[in-house]
Amino acid sequence: MKIGILGAGSWGSAIAIHLAKKGYSVEVWDKNEDLLKEINNNHTNTKYLKNVEIPDGVKGVLELSECINDKEIIVFAVPSHALRIVCKQASSFLTEGQIIVSLVKGLENTTYKRMSEIIKEECPNNEVVVLSGPTHAEEVSVGIPTTIVAASENIESALYIQDVFMDSNFRVYTNTDVVGVEIGAAVKNIVALAAGISDGLGYGDNTKAALMTRGIAEITRLGVKLGANPMTFAGLAGIGDLIVTCTSMHSRNRRCGILLGQGMDLKSAMDSIGMVVEGVHATEAVYNLAKNVGVEMPIVNALYDVLFNNRNPREAVNELMTRDKKSELEIII
Repeated sequence: MKIGILGAGSWGSAIAIHLAKKGYSVEVWDKNEDLLKEINNNHTNTKYLKNVEIPDGVKGVLELSECINDKEIIVFAVPSHALRIVCKQASSFLTEGQIIVSLVKGLENTTYKRMSEIIKEECPNNEVVVLSGPTHAEEVSVGIPTTIVAASENIESALYIQDVFMDSNFRVYTNTDVVGVEIGAAVKNIVALAAGISDGLGYGDNTKAALMTRGIAEITRLGVKLGANPMTFAGLAGIGDLIVTCTSMHSRNRRCGILLGQGMDLKSAMDSIGMVVEGVHATEAVYNLAKNVGVEMPIVNALYDVLFNNRNPREAVNELMTRDKKSELEIII
């Protein structure tokens, strides 16, 4: 089987390594010619995956058409803000029958659409499967046991991708709730930013536990409003992805939040991370989407003020702590 991967960042490269180890022929496209040369000549990707060897079965290609032609599966692994542009470019090369797998997490800032919605708009003749869950690229690339969800409205497509991607170190579950899986993937990055800010401020485990628990409540409220199954948020794409993103130093969203909590400005914090911090883009999109659909998301609102209105993080925490009294047993959805 031949597989094309669009995007040679950390996650695209990790999946390329995983699939090549399974024996598939993998080609990876990226705009960065120097990065592709490193992959082909040195079998490394030191910018995104330090001290990781890339198998011979992975080939970097500079032409988008070459990465797409004659492939059974096309994997999108580009940043969320670049997805529509790449989809437009890829659509002229795609053929019916090629399955698209989306690894992209986020919402489009102008339309607030999910990533699979964008792919379907630009590539209407191809089935789409979303892969999401608690999956740090740094761990997947070296074969640490990992679980993930393959979500598609077409269960046969999800089952097919489950078979292609699954092995003893990479367990794949299926789900037909694409809305829930993608909302969980997008909003957990926002909560992880908030958790990082909490760490940067010097707060403790109690605070982080509160953020994560109330964060999953906000994710669930928004997801259900948009048509998701609430049980999805109790699974890998919900609480599972939230736990790993809020607690690990592999998480660029958490690391960015730590710098913000320590007093660094947003631009400097993002520059320091050196890779795309999806939670920043997602905060703006989710903030506006929640207002549009009438969903209460206090943590998202507080983080939006910190990121875009120069709100002092400690003041934002104090405001969250002194909101009107509530019963936890109130229906959250």
